Amino acid sequence: MVELKQEPKKLIALLSGELDHHHAKEIREAIDFAVREQLPQTLVLDFLHVTFMDSSGIGLIIGRARLLEETGGRLEIHNPSWQIRKVLRLSGADRLAVIRCTPCGKEPEHEYAQ
Repeated sequence: MVELKQEPKKLIALLSGELDHHHAKEIREAIDFAVREQLPQTLVLDFLHVTFMDSSGIGLIIGRARLLEETGGRLEIHNPSWQIRKVLRLSGADRLAVIRCTPCGKEPEHEYAQ
């Protein structure tokens, strides 16, 4: 699942549940449509409520990084669990985006976290 929120010059994609081949296409289409419509300077993929990610999630990240590169924006990944950070590091996807984590056990202090 994905919930999209817009802030000035920023698009936030609040991801939740499992990011696998069953859900990645729907999420990808929603994000791509919003990016092309809004042309944000920054796309944030917030993983706070993602419980599982497979290679489809890596593909989603790589594709969004390429899309943002085309539109002159940048990609940020927020709040990935330690398991997802490990997958990002092993796949090399961590080199495509800035990764930001909140302190363990705390909710992010962003406006979109409400």
